[in-house]
Amino acid sequence: MKPDTGDDPDRQPIERAHLNDPTDTSSRVFRYSAAPELTALMRRYWIPVWSVPDGEESVQRVLQYPVCLAVIAQDYARFYGITSGLSRTTLRGKGWAVGVMFTPAAGRLLTHTPVAAFTDRFVDLRDIFGDAGARLTDEVRIAMATSPRAPESHRAAMDLFDDMLRPYASIDDEGRLINQVVAYVEDNSDVLRVEQVRNEFGLSERALQRLVHRRIGLTPKWLIQRRRLQEAAGRLREHAIPLAEMAAMLGYADQPHFVRDFAKVVGMTPAAFAQQYGL
Repeated sequence: MKPDTGDDPDRQPIERAHLNDPTDTSSRVFRYSAAPELTALMRRYWIPVWSVPDGEESVQRVLQYPVCLAVIAQDYARFYGITSGLSRTTLRGKGWAVGVMFTPAAGRLLTHTPVAAFTDRFVDLRDIFGDAGARLTDEVRIAMATSPRAPESHRAAMDLFDDMLRPYASIDDEGRLINQVVAYVEDNSDVLRVEQVRNEFGLSERALQRLVHRRIGLTPKWLIQRRRLQEAAGRLREHAIPLAEMAAMLGYADQPHFVRDFAKVVGMTPAAFAQQYGL
């Protein structure tokens, strides 16, 4: 399977969730689709490999998608809940990680508990998968140790993950519904109000609130705001349209409201973000 690295192999594609400096070339991310039989459980693999000069650091900033993650690196193996604000990971020296981006349905299936218990926190992979998680960690590290950039190493590591995850591949009806709800919000930029989601799926306000809290750990309003902020970051990179027009397009009552929301989560104003991270 070939990695999805964009049309230009020398330039990393920038996802809407990622707020990193486009001039930072210290890391490369290899992305791979999920195996066909696991697509209801996981979205994809991502494998970052980095080499940061001595004495420097590379800060990875992400507006995380509404999904849980599993990550195995040289010095840790973790299961992550959803980060409600801005996620930051600091890279130093040389290293690699193998990450699984799950679907919205997966968190509860894997943890056997409402995903709200893991919001804004992580646990050791063994806490979720027990001895199987410990064995997986050891085997993935062996697979990646020699050639962390090689497709063969990636394939071996992903095969190990696939083998452990296959018993969880059967998704329940509620899991299929939350996958559909999140896809609807993420794929339709004109979804600006919770009422639109309720009408699309025929759910009461209470039923939608409970569904999203159980399976994601946050709220329907958060889902919409997260997509809006991701979309805003992409448009700001491109200096596409004036801020007032962007605020209206994203469904904000006015520009100051948009600026406050963006700055609260991202840590800088839209104008500062465009200046620092624009293409």
